[in-house]
Amino acid sequence: MEAITAGLERQDSLVVLPTGGGKSLCYQVPPLVAQRTDIVVSPLISLMKDQVDALTACGYPSAALYGSVDDRERREIEARAASGQLRLIFVAPERLLTPGFLSLARRINVRAFAIDEAHCISHWGHDFRPEYRRLAALKEHFPEASVHAYTATATDRVRQDIVAQLGLCNPRVLVGRFDRPNLIYRAVPRHDLEGQLLDVIRRHAGEAVIIYCISRADTERTAAALQASGVKAAAYHAGLDAHARTRTQDDFAAEKLDVVVATVAFGMGIDRSNVRCVIHAALPKSVEQYQQETGRAGRDGLEAECVLFFSPGDVRRWESLMRKSAEEAGQAPEVTAAQIDLLQDMQRLSSSQQCRHRALSRYFDQDYEQQNCGACDVCLTPPDHLENGAEIAREVLSCVRGLGIPFGVTYVVDVLTGSKSARIQQQRHETLREFGALKALSKDIVRDVVYQLVDQGLLERTAGDRPVLLLRAAAADDVLAGRKEVTIFTPQSIASQQAAGANDSGWRDVDHGLFERLRDLRRTVATERGVPAFVILGDATLREMARLRPTSLAAFGQVRGIGDRKLADLGERFMAAIAAYCREHDLTADVVASEPVAQTRSAKVGSVKEQAYALFDQGCSLQEAAAKTGRVQSTVAGYLEDYVAERKPASVMPWVNAAIYDRVKAAGIEIGGSYLRPVFEALGGEVSYDEIRIVLRHAGLR
Repeated sequence: MEAITAGLERQDSLVVLPTGGGKSLCYQVPPLVAQRTDIVVSPLISLMKDQVDALTACGYPSAALYGSVDDRERREIEARAASGQLRLIFVAPERLLTPGFLSLARRINVRAFAIDEAHCISHWGHDFRPEYRRLAALKEHFPEASVHAYTATATDRVRQDIVAQLGLCNPRVLVGRFDRPNLIYRAVPRHDLEGQLLDVIRRHAGEAVIIYCISRADTERTAAALQASGVKAAAYHAGLDAHARTRTQDDFAAEKLDVVVATVAFGMGIDRSNVRCVIHAALPKSVEQYQQETGRAGRDGLEAECVLFFSPGDVRRWESLMRKSAEEAGQAPEVTAAQIDLLQDMQRLSSSQQCRHRALSRYFDQDYEQQNCGACDVCLTPPDHLENGAEIAREVLSCVRGLGIPFGVTYVVDVLTGSKSARIQQQRHETLREFGALKALSKDIVRDVVYQLVDQGLLERTAGDRPVLLLRAAAADDVLAGRKEVTIFTPQSIASQQAAGANDSGWRDVDHGLFERLRDLRRTVATERGVPAFVILGDATLREMARLRPTSLAAFGQVRGIGDRKLADLGERFMAAIAAYCREHDLTADVVASEPVAQTRSAKVGSVKEQAYALFDQGCSLQEAAAKTGRVQSTVAGYLEDYVAERKPASVMPWVNAAIYDRVKAAGIEIGGSYLRPVFEALGGEVSYDEIRIVLRHAGLR
């Protein structure tokens, strides 16, 4: 409310709110109340178009001016603005200060400017754009107008720079909570990217997923691999022609495309509210960028997942790109150093074993009081210490030293696991004491230990096309001599982690079949009107419909997200679909809403888990436990795995039959049970991940 008040009173302001936190309302409400025309500066045409489409669908008078708008449409927009019909005009920073647009702004007597993505003006931010620096001239051209800066991510240093660069006069600086409790964060070492991506995407089948990569080539390679595996995916980056980018974006918005693979450098500008998963295929270059891009998930307030796959090599790759870009642009050395500092902050976040929600909040100087967020990998599946981890770490360090000259990670792993490769024999390294010292472990586990030692500063992996491992002598000596303890965690596979978490109560009492029927209808209406599907109705509204099944105007009007305009425009068509579905499935319509589903997450998760444990004590199946707890089966399977580990039942036959148990156990012994995918593939895909997970846990193989 303070931000809206600043807009109404035309007092300069800087507003920092996380993605989905209501920034748009802060600049949409004031001109509507004051009956004036404000200007919004936005860096992406796609984002402007989506915002105008969404506002128009709600009856809000707005328009956007950008390069591809033809002369007739431009004249029409200018005429509407001159007659006072428009409340908002969206414009790119490059166009804002052109003589033609300045003339229009003066004619309509603009009294307030909103600068979206304001962090782009700061050299110290994660997404500096030179064209934003010119916005300081606004105060010269319009000294009586107020300027309001909005961003989703800005540290204190960046906030101060925004105020200085824009010349804001005694601004209100308003910073909201950065925590997004409906997001589930996971950070996982990258070892088989294609397989790891498919594990996550299949968990979100039919839902919107964005994957971020470092380079254009990465996006195209990843999209092609996913397409070959039957996923509806497409690449999106600045190097594609405008038609291809527009087609991909439109298909994604229209729900004809499930997965978009984009470059982190370019971004998407997607204003779609129901993205259910954001995946980073490599380390982002800053915590701010990570916060902003993960913020594209779950903007409707419903649960969403954010998965980061990382490798130590990502840091070297980013550093190389940063230094090359700085050299080409003649960038000041201190700016490059600041960017590398931001990258190192991101690396520390990814390898940290503290609650992700707490770590993100503290990065932005905000407290986080909960002890267990119930919505990140660390809290949902606390990492176990690897058995004999300290001894294994010492073997790795001893091997790196014993090789005499530096070698890469793969070679070191081959030596430790006893590979008979020709190269090892040429170097005569099979004679080392460390040769085969870790042959009882899989190469994936040994490789993960090596990377953990890099993260802990005991080993260094050099830059360049052929990185090698170097011993950090002082620190490594202390470990090898037993003067310093080292902790190694059990490698975590994304497939082994509990798939659900925050706010899975958003599906409570929702009829999934009806929800999909309503999604199809929404897609049809959107296609007829030529707008993105989410502009018609949000997923939260569709879930509420599939929960309450309204078939009368009175009941339909009580659904969250349905106002008078939506009621008149869409009511009859959606009520008819609901009524037909209820008849087909013999369901009661117009269900009375139950108690609010919002609860304290940690208490909720704990109580539901205890309920599930009691059902397992009674021998209930996964399906029965899922139905009685109101949770999806994958969540209950996670509870069952924990139950097996903690209660150690003599048998798991209520959940896995004897034949499957024997097959899984045998495959787990042969392959090694730390990762599920190899076992799944060895069994020909005939046994579910849930059953594999339960058997391996019960057999003590993970």
